[in-house]
Amino acid sequence: MRGCAGKRGTPPIALPKMNRGALFTVPNTVSLSRLVLAFAFVLVTDTRDRAALIIAAGVTDFLDGWIARHGNSQSATGALIDPFADRVFVLAAVSAYLVHGIFSTTQFFIFLARDIMTAVGFLVAKLVPRLKPVEFKARMMGKIVTVLQLATLLLVLVVPQYTGILVWTVGILSVAAIVDYTLALWRARAA
Repeated sequence: MRGCAGKRGTPPIALPKMNRGALFTVPNTVSLSRLVLAFAFVLVTDTRDRAALIIAAGVTDFLDGWIARHGNSQSATGALIDPFADRVFVLAAVSAYLVHGIFSTTQFFIFLARDIMTAVGFLVAKLVPRLKPVEFKARMMGKIVTVLQLATLLLVLVVPQYTGILVWTVGILSVAAIVDYTLALWRARAA
């Protein structure tokens, strides 16, 4: 058994073993591919290459869930990896847009409002001991915002004159998603 040595005279603490089979399922591997796409997005500057990477990210976002549902391979690990990979790809793309002057600093934060508030909410839930732990599940409004974020990232490349309205649309729907998630968590804690 592997473990960490405790203080002198105390038994070692057993470390949980990582089940590689649970991590590297087909749907999880498809989700994790968005991390590679995010890295590639930061490296490329050609509009067509970026558009192809956004489309690939959207396709993998659809495929991972479809494969998991139809292959009966849904897992708690996959439920964490999928939104994490989404957030990493979006953050990389929006950061690249900010650096290259496609988005202003204000547009950057409006675009990421839902993601920032979700992270803050997660930290508050973990740091405030009196909050009853609840399972954090994906909600339809959150999925809509993710799809709209990817569509906006693509459309900004094709029709840059609509960047402002597209970003504000993401921002408004992000507020709706934040309210939706907040109410769902309050109801879950009350139950």
